[in-house]
Amino acid sequence: MAILSFVGFTLLVAVISYYATRKTDERSSDGYFLGGRSLTAGVIAGSLLLTNLSTEQIVGLNGQAYTEGILVMAWETLAAIAMVVTAVFLLPRYLKGGITTVPQFLEDRYDTTTKTITSILFLSGYVVVFLPIVLYSGSLAIVTMFDVPALLGVSHSTAIWICVWGIGIIGSIYAIFGGLKAVAVSDTVNAVGLLVGGILVPIFGLMFIGDGSVFEGISTLVKTNPEKFNSIGDKNASVPFGTIFTGMMLVQLFYWGTNQAIIQRALAAKNLKEGQKGLMLAAFIKILGPLIVVLPGVIAFHIFGNNLEIPDQAYPKLVNKVLPLSLVGFFAAVLFGAILSSFNSALNSSVTLFGLDVYKEHFNKDASEETVVKYGKRFGIVLAFLSMLIAPLIANAPAGLFGYLQEVNGCYSIPILTIIVVGYLTKRVPAIAAKIGIISGVVLYSISQFVLKPFVFGEENYPHFLHIMAILFVLNVAIMLLIGALKPRETAFELPYTKQVDIVPFKYVKQVGLAIVIIVISIYIYFS
Repeated sequence: MAILSFVGFTLLVAVISYYATRKTDERSSDGYFLGGRSLTAGVIAGSLLLTNLSTEQIVGLNGQAYTEGILVMAWETLAAIAMVVTAVFLLPRYLKGGITTVPQFLEDRYDTTTKTITSILFLSGYVVVFLPIVLYSGSLAIVTMFDVPALLGVSHSTAIWICVWGIGIIGSIYAIFGGLKAVAVSDTVNAVGLLVGGILVPIFGLMFIGDGSVFEGISTLVKTNPEKFNSIGDKNASVPFGTIFTGMMLVQLFYWGTNQAIIQRALAAKNLKEGQKGLMLAAFIKILGPLIVVLPGVIAFHIFGNNLEIPDQAYPKLVNKVLPLSLVGFFAAVLFGAILSSFNSALNSSVTLFGLDVYKEHFNKDASEETVVKYGKRFGIVLAFLSMLIAPLIANAPAGLFGYLQEVNGCYSIPILTIIVVGYLTKRVPAIAAKIGIISGVVLYSISQFVLKPFVFGEENYPHFLHIMAILFVLNVAIMLLIGALKPRETAFELPYTKQVDIVPFKYVKQVGLAIVIIVISIYIYFS
């Protein structure tokens, strides 16, 4: 029954995606990379949420909540504020300039070399970190929920290999041969399933605790585990409270405002109004994110206690414990969709970055749009193949890998955010400042986290990596501004209006944004 519902929902998504995209012109770069600049608010919001929500987050954050409680909700609730900033500040400038990739703006603002360095940093992050992690964590969840080793009569490692290649091949078909619109449509359908299935897990979990009553379950959960409902983390927590005001907001702003895999959805908006409404809708739903990626972890702690050797087992074990058998299959299909979404979105963005910012720029400047798309697809196939080879090997990595990889992402996230922010807020900071800023950002962060922290000061005596990110952000901004003062551009930069789309803003964007910020602050005050 579980397998039938899994296969049924997965096929439904594929059929809907095919019919929704069969008339899109995939031969042009706008058609393939940006879905013909035709995405509406609902599709943008659904695709943003599904691109963000994947197994390393659903399983990983619930695993952290199992251990630490709701304080890890910072990764979810503060994202809503970052989306507001993106909608109000960054998106109008992106759409005015008619850019297809974030590095494309950096070429207009600075020079081609800056764009190429940034594209390579993005691609390195996707290849080495993001794609293999999504494949491995997703496969781990599917293997656990369906007990694939027993089902197929194979070892655990063989089951991981099978799932990695299955997810990788299906995700590659969506991303490489369907383009962004196929990815976005499949995301939207899966978003509905994820929201429904994601809410059902804590509902059934609370009913399990409360003998059939959700409200009784909430009462029992809060009374029995009050320590799990404190949003303020101490200095030893994975998210100390102070980091909310330093590196946490910078990480969120990078992720939602400059990360190509995410912002590409908003860049594909049919106009600024739809793009802003899509971001605001996603922000409102994101505030409810802890119900899906935090609360189940606390419920799992109440049910299983400290008996789980691996905290990341909390979520899949809770699903098997509280959901009816038919719904386990449906939810596994939804989770499968979330895995595919993050994988194929990053892969599609990698194809976009390579095709436009590397191939056309450095290999064939006269290439037609059809040729750029063709070579982008070929690169995507190689990338997918490499990530499928690397992913199963992650099983041999040391414990705490996912937290470690979040730290590693700082090598490129903060330097890129620095040069984009300075690029938009100033008019005369030159290209050399951007090159120095991005290189010094990568080098200084790497020295800090991988030399000074482990070998000089020690883990216990060193500031949290989110604080380090904030310090280096301020330092690199200061370096760029100093260079701009000493050696300014000859002419002030002016952002041109390319008239690709209408840039009349959503009428209530500031009011809605303020409401979202107030709600987030209120949540923290209530749980403090």
